[in-house]
Amino acid sequence: MTAPVAKSQVALPLLTLISATVAILALSQPPQLPAGLGWIFKPLTTVLILLYAVRRGADQPRLARWLRTGLWCSLLGDIALLWPERGFLPGLLSFLVAHVCYVLAFCTQVRLGAVRWPFLMFGVIAATVLGSLWAHVPPALRAPIVVYVVALAIMASQAWAWWRRRAGQPDEPRARWAAWGGTLFVLSDAMLAIDRFAGPMEMASFWVLASYWPAQWCMASSLQAPTTSRMAA
Repeated sequence: MTAPVAKSQVALPLLTLISATVAILALSQPPQLPAGLGWIFKPLTTVLILLYAVRRGADQPRLARWLRTGLWCSLLGDIALLWPERGFLPGLLSFLVAHVCYVLAFCTQVRLGAVRWPFLMFGVIAATVLGSLWAHVPPALRAPIVVYVVALAIMASQAWAWWRRRAGQPDEPRARWAAWGGTLFVLSDAMLAIDRFAGPMEMASFWVLASYWPAQWCMASSLQAPTTSRMAA
């Protein structure tokens, strides 16, 4: 591996970490940095993860195409949620489409429901969280919230199905990245929902974003890294 290639492999993760840290500190309550920085560094962090994904996945174009589309939809959701009230429904819709894209991506690797127990596991988790928050969810939001939660649970379940079906095979490490990405996404959204509907959660922005961006990084990492020769070219 040449020195420029090695530097590029370090620079992008480092820039993403710095951008995410600035965004979290700026969007925390109370802000630890000027709040306006959050409007720049929140979408920038997802853009950097997109750049990371763009360089990967040449061997699996369908998987790469759906995952990158999911990241683009997530970027739209990140921007919409900079307006927590007016942007909530547009953000919810953007992330709903993102999860559908991720499901379609994982279905290029294994058929939907190829392993059943993850669907039971995440179904129970989703039903438990939704049930505990149901009384706090405004009636007008209940239908879109249910649709979103179902899509989120299916996404995480299918990621785990990919992992378990590929156990011991060459692409297992990439499938594992997807599974943990799906899990972190469920965790992040559960904390976001608790903070929004059940009452303020201490350090909510920190915990939500500190699990959200690793989730997206894991999704991007499920794409095969480029070979040294391709990167050097």
